[in-house]
Amino acid sequence: MQELREAPSYTEIDPVDLAHRIVDIATDRKAANIVMLDIRKLITFADYFVIMSGSGPLQLRALTDHIQERLKEAGVRPDHVEGSADDGWVLMDYGAVIVHIFRPEQREFYGLEQLWSDATTVVRIQ
Repeated sequence: MQELREAPSYTEIDPVDLAHRIVDIATDRKAANIVMLDIRKLITFADYFVIMSGSGPLQLRALTDHIQERLKEAGVRPDHVEGSADDGWVLMDYGAVIVHIFRPEQREFYGLEQLWSDATTVVRIQ
């Protein structure tokens, strides 16, 4: 008879604290134009978007890796990651917090800040 294992437990962290932690990590890695949007009044699948830009594939990879590593150290893992640094866009889904890392041209093309213009801007770091 096979013994059932419990799913690994991950640290519960308040969504606003998680979003601010991601902003801090991105700032440490020199992300550009960091924006944290409160989207709680607009949708139900997440509470915050953190949007940032990196200069190219190397910086996008560094941002993605560093965010994942630092949060993993705190017991927080993404539910899902998609996109790639080579494609110019990475999405990391941390449940209540969705992280978007773009090259500037992809960020302009997708226009998330305009699309979610009714959201409340919590943080903006140029």
